[in-house]
Order: sequence, then C-alpha cells, then structure tokens
Amino acid sequence: MYCTRDDMVARFGEEELTELTDRDGNAGGIVDSVLDQVMDDASATIDGYLGGRYDLPLPVVPRVLTRTACDLSRYYLYDDQLGDEHQAAKRYAEAIGYLEKVGRGVLQLGLDRNNHQPVTHNTAIMTSAGSVFSRQNGKGFI
Repeated sequence: MYCTRDDMVARFGEEELTELTDRDGNAGGIVDSVLDQVMDDASATIDGYLGGRYDLPLPVVPRVLTRTACDLSRYYLYDDQLGDEHQAAKRYAEAIGYLEKVGRGVLQLGLDRNNHQPVTHNTAIMTSAGSVFSRQNGKGFI
C-alpha cells in the first residue's frame, strides 16, 4: 500500500477518521478494517495508472504517492456524502489528474530507470562570468 494508518491520522486527524470509519457509532475509534479497505482501493487505483509506465510494486514509494493515496482514501471514506466543492472532492480530482499525467508520461515520479529515487546532494553551485565593472571595462570612467 502507498499509505498507512499513521499517514492518514497525521493528515486528517483521528476525529475525522473515526467519524468516517465508525459508521454505526459503536466502535468508539477508527475502524481499521474500513480504513484498510479504502487504502487498498486507493493503492489499486494508483497501480492502475502507473502500471503501464512503471514496474510494480515500486521498491520505494515517493512521498507524492503517499499524499495521493491518502487523498484518494479519504474521498473513498466519504462515499456519496459530499459535493464537488468539498475539500476531499477537490483533492480527489487533483490526485486523479496527477495520476493521469504520470500515466501519460507528462509528469515523472522522480525515480531513476531502476525505479529507485536518485541520490541527490541538494547543493547549490554558483558561477560568475567575471566582474562587470572593472578598469578594463570602464573605458576611463573608473
């Protein structure tokens, strides 16, 4: 799966997840079987978009897919309870749009040819073309 229970709680809070998973109100907390089902559905949706472009399962899950899986899972939890203006519906639409672009090759996941995240050093390098104002360039003004 692309996200975990902890990912969902960190993003949406235990209270909202309890409301959405404890459908009969008797559990008094998050119902893991309901949450696991929607996370599995979200993972299957993601795999459907990525399967033609990447070898699955991915050895490393990029953070963007964790966020995408959380947004899809939350939307699935709401079921038919919300309109297009709800935040969960907007995030769902954005997630599907992102997955469509990745599936078409317009966007990349940030993985190398072996489906691993490339090692980066995140260092900035600055170069200069030299001094703009100098005695040689000033032609008598300096």
